[in-house]
Amino acid sequence: MSQQIAIVMSEVFLRRLTPALMPFVRREHDFRIVSIHRPINELLDLLRELNPRGLITEWLPEVTEAMLKLDLPTVIADTDYSYPGVVSIDVDDRAVGAAAAEAFLQAGFRSFACLGNGSPYSGQRIDGFLQAVDFPVSVHTETAFEDARYSEHFVEPSDSLRAWLESLPKPVGIFAVHDPLGRFLCSSCLQLGIAVPEQVAVIGANNDELVCGLSHPMLSSVAIPWDAIGALVGESMQALLFKKKLAPEPVLVAPSGVVMRHSANHLAVDDPQLRRAMSHLSERLQDSINIGQMCDDLRIARRSLERKFREFYRCSPWEMLCRLRIARAKQLLAQTNHPIGVISDLCGFNDAERMAAVFKRVAGEPPSSFRKTRV
Repeated sequence: MSQQIAIVMSEVFLRRLTPALMPFVRREHDFRIVSIHRPINELLDLLRELNPRGLITEWLPEVTEAMLKLDLPTVIADTDYSYPGVVSIDVDDRAVGAAAAEAFLQAGFRSFACLGNGSPYSGQRIDGFLQAVDFPVSVHTETAFEDARYSEHFVEPSDSLRAWLESLPKPVGIFAVHDPLGRFLCSSCLQLGIAVPEQVAVIGANNDELVCGLSHPMLSSVAIPWDAIGALVGESMQALLFKKKLAPEPVLVAPSGVVMRHSANHLAVDDPQLRRAMSHLSERLQDSINIGQMCDDLRIARRSLERKFREFYRCSPWEMLCRLRIARAKQLLAQTNHPIGVISDLCGFNDAERMAAVFKRVAGEPPSSFRKTRV
């Protein structure tokens, strides 16, 4: 006999988790989908009528707390708040901010800013960014999205946003705490005549393909391993239904790196030789690259290029290539089931042991350990 589970979520969040929840249907879970945007009294009456065995929901102020009073086995899929008897699962938001900061630092930025929305996760993501950067960081909070749904895009830039953007030293890397805010930032910059990414480089968070792909320019974003989160949600609900004892602490899942698109790249540097070299490296990660041959191809003196890399990026061209390849390897480890040998080939190492040695030196852990904590 199937066990009826209520899923109370927005369509955006449901789309993220659905692929990982599908296997649980085959375990005779009967999922009933309910929009979390229903009026709260209507939502509660509907849940009482359904009388499900369990509840999977996202977190919304007041709404979630009201549903918890129904005393159902509950998994909350996007919060680090603890509730008695409830499983809370969330991305590590401070690590999300740190990932964006590391991407900007690797690209050589010296001017940084954050655009938040005043939510609890916004503060955590900005805190993670601030802790990862030794430079001053300007922070602006945009509250105009309070009446907009996640995918909506109609807010115009305010005078305060305009003044803030114009005051920032350029070029500047700006971390927007989620993708709709990043899309809004790109659009606002274009309206104000600020070039993206040449003057303002933007990285959002969540890596929602529809939002990032419909942004102009397309939005770079910190990737969240939604499949891993969805699998944890399904497994936790299964455990609750079988009365298994679970840890009371929230489960935090690490992000899986930054997906670089047009809104932020390694070309936002003034020096034309550095731009050409970074373009050459980033476009040929899978190829066998010899730094001396690259300098010959680009007609750049090797000593001069190495000096500029150390002054601007604080590393050699070869070390930068290693960092770029490891960043790509992290994404593939977190988002695919490819064997490490295949990932080694896709990232230009062409030898699993060699990739493992470089990965441990750059990331501080072997690729196998990294994957275990992300999937």
